[in-house]
Amino acid sequence: MIYLYVLLIYPSIYKIITINYLSERRKRLHEILLTLINKESNFELIEEDSGDLTTNFSDQDTANLSRVIEKNRKIIKRYQALVRTAVTLDTLMDSENDENFKIK
Repeated sequence: MIYLYVLLIYPSIYKIITINYLSERRKRLHEILLTLINKESNFELIEEDSGDLTTNFSDQDTANLSRVIEKNRKIIKRYQALVRTAVTLDTLMDSENDENFKIK
């Protein structure tokens, strides 16, 4: 009850608490993501396109560019999967911690 009273009188405290929580959560997510990346045996980086996009492409250049774009699309989807996994693991850990501190 006193916690609610303090938040009503000093709303800036709530903002500080929220910012600190989000900062801590971001650090946790970053650590989880780095751990997942380290576990990847074939972690690929996005390829840079060496072609000049302002010139006319031959059929062979267009096919090569298409392959690069498709490969980069697959790599980005893998990155997204890693981030979703990190967020899910962090949320599960939070829910487990919340359950452990409930008074029964």
